[in-house]
Amino acid sequence: MDISGRHEEEGEYLMVAAAVHATVGTTRLHSVRGMGFAVSHAEPTLSETTRVVADAVFDLPDPTAEPIVAERGEFYEEPIWMVEQYLEPDFKYVESIAERETVQAAHHAAYAARKLLL
Repeated sequence: MDISGRHEEEGEYLMVAAAVHATVGTTRLHSVRGMGFAVSHAEPTLSETTRVVADAVFDLPDPTAEPIVAERGEFYEEPIWMVEQYLEPDFKYVESIAERETVQAAHHAAYAARKLLL
């Protein structure tokens, strides 16, 4: 998953989260099985950020029981145990090349969706 737009622009927030459900190997992304999106106009805090991420994961056409994977900066470098309190299924930070590629796909989706909404 990835989030775009956590900064104030012209007095407003437009935070877009994209969740990508993908099949991955150890070193690369094999296929994207679905995408989910969610939007927030609230000031980005840890609880609001996790809420919009949970909504994006819930929006996936085929939600998965696999962990939600994100870059550390998405959740303000908070420890995993703190982020997990807000999310289901489990949560983890990027560990492999394939996970990084999947997060990159989510980044492009979130950025594009945000640009369409502006």
